[in-house]
Amino acid sequence: MKINETIIAPVLTEKATNLVKKQVFMFLVNPKASKSQIREVLENLYSVKVSSVRTMTKKGKEVKRGKRMTTKKLSDQKIAFVKLKEGKLDMFPQT
Repeated sequence: MKINETIIAPVLTEKATNLVKKQVFMFLVNPKASKSQIREVLENLYSVKVSSVRTMTKKGKEVKRGKRMTTKKLSDQKIAFVKLKEGKLDMFPQT
């Protein structure tokens, strides 16, 4: 899997910014990506040492849209919690 296919975007929420203090960073990743692929991509891309990778699958919601209020299921999302041994990622705000 390519780098831009594995990691989709960083997650910048209140929970994510609070976890930065503990050297834990959240990323939205491809649902087919494994923990070892995520670790390898982050170490190569940002030149940091990854201590651990935890993943979570967030189930998609059912929403009603349109004039007829038809239901549509949003896709599931996979989020990776990455803890660093060494290094720092500057894209996350420090609190």
